[in-house]
Amino acid sequence: MTERLGPNRVNDLGKANGHTNSNANTNGTANGNGTASGTGSSGGTVNGNGNGAASNANGNDIKLAQRKKMDRKKSSPMMPTFMVSAPGKVIVTGEHAVVHGKAAIAAAISLRSYLLVTTLSKSKRTVTLTFPDIEFNHVWNIDELPWEKFSHPSKKKYYYDLVTALDPDLVAAIQPLLADLSRDKPSELRKVHQNTAGSFLYMFLSLGSQSFPGCQYTLRSTIPIGAGLGSSATIAVCMSAALLLQLRTLSGPHPDQPSEEARLQIERINRWAFVYEMFIHGNPSGVDNTVSTQGKAVMFQRTDYNKPPLVRPLMDFPTLPLLLVDTRTAKSTSAQLGKVSSLNEAHPKLVGCILDAVDKVTRSASELLDADDFDTENEECLRRVGELMTINHGLLVSLGVSHPRLERVRELVDHEGIGWTKLTGAGGGGCSITLLRPGVPREKLERLEARLGEEGYQKFETTVGGDGVGVLWPAVLKNGMDEDEEGGMEIDLEKFLKAEGNEGVERLVGVHGGVGEREGWKFWRVAS
Repeated sequence: MTERLGPNRVNDLGKANGHTNSNANTNGTANGNGTASGTGSSGGTVNGNGNGAASNANGNDIKLAQRKKMDRKKSSPMMPTFMVSAPGKVIVTGEHAVVHGKAAIAAAISLRSYLLVTTLSKSKRTVTLTFPDIEFNHVWNIDELPWEKFSHPSKKKYYYDLVTALDPDLVAAIQPLLADLSRDKPSELRKVHQNTAGSFLYMFLSLGSQSFPGCQYTLRSTIPIGAGLGSSATIAVCMSAALLLQLRTLSGPHPDQPSEEARLQIERINRWAFVYEMFIHGNPSGVDNTVSTQGKAVMFQRTDYNKPPLVRPLMDFPTLPLLLVDTRTAKSTSAQLGKVSSLNEAHPKLVGCILDAVDKVTRSASELLDADDFDTENEECLRRVGELMTINHGLLVSLGVSHPRLERVRELVDHEGIGWTKLTGAGGGGCSITLLRPGVPREKLERLEARLGEEGYQKFETTVGGDGVGVLWPAVLKNGMDEDEEGGMEIDLEKFLKAEGNEGVERLVGVHGGVGEREGWKFWRVAS
């Protein structure tokens, strides 16, 4: 397939030509004589002529001045500050059965991670990760990173490469950079910090080069961590998209982008997000980063763990209202998987029938949601999907993977009669999802929220089936506010870090604001 890279040309080694000015309205060019010109936003024109001084006494002086002008390395203007965002995910149907070769449906939710990318001045030779949600902040000197290992001809990877396994030599090369991280933190948090830093460095060193500009990457997320909602995959997708944008290896996204080009861009982001996930999880399924990258939903099945999974995008998946409740109960995915495996060994025929039934629920849900006459405002349509979710939950309960806190959520939701509830993910704690009935009175939701809060739950009103990875370039929003008259509101680092909680982040930079989709955010969208 021929790659279409839009206005930013890429050479055959995968290194980008050209630079983006920190001012979005500046477009500089340079001729072979070292003449550079560009029109800034103020309307002024900058010209630098390499033909020497007109008052030179002789031709030799002119030639010398000309050669020096041509030899001088041109200054590269900084990129504008920009932002990347990616959604979390929920398993709609098929938990646990998917581990045993059956199908599952995973879908994007409107809770998202947001990565602000700030390019530093040319003299700053550092790269910084700031993730306040996990209390992580660290700075590396770019020139002290192990570039010689990653750039060796036998190791070097490019943006278009498919990486299916981590190179143990390269993993070993970055271990010294992780050894002293967060020594004063509790062991579990320290492990999170080391995984975060290690996965970033592996991707940064694989894609970048020692000439990469100094940068600060700052991440805020509205997704509960460790709740089975794919929070690490959203970071992976954000980092992948950000680095590929900085390398000028992505065109778009833009509204009239050809579907095939958008598909290629999404696949490129997804490939490198999977590399990030491999560093953290070892052998991830790939479903989390796939859903986070492309959005909407996927049908996922892995019949042979020695082969790649079967992933079918569901690009017509409807956007549905969802109530997400975090039980705030620690869970162990491996323990829940082990519980089902033990039950399967003890009662293979019975458990086999249960897993087959879960598979049938998943396929029935896919048919319903794919139907041309499915209407998200029609209670009958939602009821049929909700009933399948209820059946799925009951089957999971029979496998022993629910939890009293999850059952309590179902009891409270059923008492108010506002929707259909099931656990999502491995169970044993974690989160539940409720498909809301249309037109639920606000007072019922408020009453439920108050009760959940009293009992130590955390509630999120979200949607399922929304957009995947998006870009705000430059990081300027227009939200119908007074500042729009002066070009919009710039999202700087200080504002981003000071935003309080999920509401503060959403209000400042959210893909979806109080009046709908924020102007400026753009997404790679692939037609079904």
